[in-house]
Amino acid sequence: MGNIYDQFLHLRDQQIQEITEQNKGAHCVIHIGSATCENAAGAERVRKEFEKLIRASGRDDILIKQTGCTGRCAREPIVGVFVSGQIPFKYEKVDVEKVQQIFHDHVLGGELVPSLILDKKTSMIYSHVVVFCGNNFVASDTNWPEVFEEILAECEIPSNSIKVYEADHMGFSPEVSDCKTARMMIMPGNITYAFTYRDELKKIVQSHILGGQTLSDMQIELDPMTKSYLSVYGDVSFFNKQTRLTLRHSGIIDPEDLADYLLHQGYESLAKALDGPSAQDVIDQVLASGLRGRGGGGYPTGQKWKNAITGNDDPIRYVICNADEGDPGAFMDRSALEGDPFSVIEGMTIGSYAIGATKGFIYIRAEYPLAIERCRIAIEKAKEAGLLGENILGSGHSFDIEIRLGAGAFVCGEETALLKSIEGERGQPILRPPYPTASGLWGHPTVINNVETWANIPVILLYGPEFFSCIGTEASKGTKVFALAGKVRNTGLVEVPMGTTLRDIVYDIGGGIPGGHALKAVQTGGPSGGFIHEKDLDLPVDYESLSAIGSIMGSGGMIVLDETDCMVSTAQFFLEFTQSESCGKCVPCREGTLRMLEILKRITSGNGVPEDLDKLERLGNLIKKTSLCGLGQSAPNPILSVLKNFREEFLVHIEEKRCPSHRCTQLIRYRIDPDKCTGCTLCARRCPVTCISGSPRNPHLIDQDKCVRCGECFNVCKFDAVTKI
Repeated sequence: MGNIYDQFLHLRDQQIQEITEQNKGAHCVIHIGSATCENAAGAERVRKEFEKLIRASGRDDILIKQTGCTGRCAREPIVGVFVSGQIPFKYEKVDVEKVQQIFHDHVLGGELVPSLILDKKTSMIYSHVVVFCGNNFVASDTNWPEVFEEILAECEIPSNSIKVYEADHMGFSPEVSDCKTARMMIMPGNITYAFTYRDELKKIVQSHILGGQTLSDMQIELDPMTKSYLSVYGDVSFFNKQTRLTLRHSGIIDPEDLADYLLHQGYESLAKALDGPSAQDVIDQVLASGLRGRGGGGYPTGQKWKNAITGNDDPIRYVICNADEGDPGAFMDRSALEGDPFSVIEGMTIGSYAIGATKGFIYIRAEYPLAIERCRIAIEKAKEAGLLGENILGSGHSFDIEIRLGAGAFVCGEETALLKSIEGERGQPILRPPYPTASGLWGHPTVINNVETWANIPVILLYGPEFFSCIGTEASKGTKVFALAGKVRNTGLVEVPMGTTLRDIVYDIGGGIPGGHALKAVQTGGPSGGFIHEKDLDLPVDYESLSAIGSIMGSGGMIVLDETDCMVSTAQFFLEFTQSESCGKCVPCREGTLRMLEILKRITSGNGVPEDLDKLERLGNLIKKTSLCGLGQSAPNPILSVLKNFREEFLVHIEEKRCPSHRCTQLIRYRIDPDKCTGCTLCARRCPVTCISGSPRNPHLIDQDKCVRCGECFNVCKFDAVTKI
């Protein structure tokens, strides 16, 4: 490395000196999530209560650190307590009352609050936490945790002083990815060992746990992202099947602190790129990594960058971050920008150097105020440090970023409509070719990638394209972030290697379906995606596999539906969304989606006929073939996938005029069971259309012709006499 990299190291040392001194000697550091989802759950009130207690205690060695979202949406607010010399612990669903208990018992007293600990109910602070890798990574069938317990007894170490976990998956560096030995990680210290025999495991126990000495000859490396999350959170059940690249810093660093980002190898990739042999070398590394665009299309990122400079002498070029996230149930981009905006800005700066751009734009939804504010802060701090703006790190390369706000139009997520919006025109798509890489913003070559794609660029240059390409499948490299929502216990953000099955995501990471219900379908890709049947749960999640069954990866929305959901009304919901968001420029999308919606409304109101199903299929296929842009071309996907996988549900709505899930209001019938009705008259008194007749202390009757299906009788009956049919 040359002068540019040396200048970066000098800058980094200056930036992190202050934060190192601040943390030095701290008795305790309290991590509090500060993303939109955390704040909505009450994190701001929790933070203020901690600040009040710290002031009252008179302690100046207790620090509060804000972080982004960890992805554990169902457990927020989450508070991490890091007492010096002890294992870090996380607490879930913290409110003001719980803050006082955590502060007095754990922060000041050193004693855990077992009932509040995230996913690990315990009554003591362990001397060590040991994580064993699952049997799918072990050459023999040996039960290593059981052998470990035996060795502890031989060494006279109390087994209840050490917490043991089994992880199904851990990420390992490429050089050990084919290792057939057993693996374990010991915290604190986050040291990972590989071993094959019992004697080797005993040697680790005697040396590391008893003697406090690391065995360097047996030590191996986890990938840094997996290591960070397993060691900081210890939340094995949620994180052990994840490999975090995009979200590698979210929940760990302060998203508004450049020094904290630099402390975690931030901007090292940019320094390497600027100090490298050439801009072409950067493009070659991105090509070699196999990274594909994470915005939905899956086009090879390196090839897109190459297209922007091939056969084009235009001196003006642009890079754009598409953060116009509009899918129902999707919140990946918002969380990534709120938790780690510097990664995206660093990735864009690297991309600008690769294609010779001097100007960039982050196009972000105006409905994301916190993400906008943190991007603004990150841009300003990067400029102040000389990592953005004129002559970055003395390299001669200059690059600036401007934030542009979207007005909430879903169609502006399509790249040509996005360009028109930035130019100040109405956001409508245009025909391609020419593609934006040839003629984009104001007619100049433009590279557009989404938040997740840009966030992966620093990872590739920092750890090498071989590291990135060893994750995932042959055709789909790396990881993918999903917003896991719907009928699943652990809602939140998950990042998994490409090729992970839906079953692993829903059941192992998501924790399965709550309420004892059965899974019915998984919807991927937002309103442009499809519904995947329960029988396809073992399908690997990658671009080709999802496309083959009528769905798409999309930007990463993943909604789980159970047996209580109606597939017809759910499909209608998504079509209503895309129809209302159609820009109206082309007839197939504008008129075709409206006609499909009219048919669906007939079916869910009890007026459908069997011929409607053929009409839906014909219309859907025609719209896919003839619409102008990706919005129209994919709008029929939810309907067509439901017709393919759940056709019998349509038939029940049409032929029997009923909704099996009791979700379609106009198809619900209410009946009063004469054997249960006591004649209390409450239902008749609450009925808004007086369709219930009957005398006191005698069974009542509902006039089906007058009933408006409001459900008030069902809601107020205290004897379960009113039922849905």
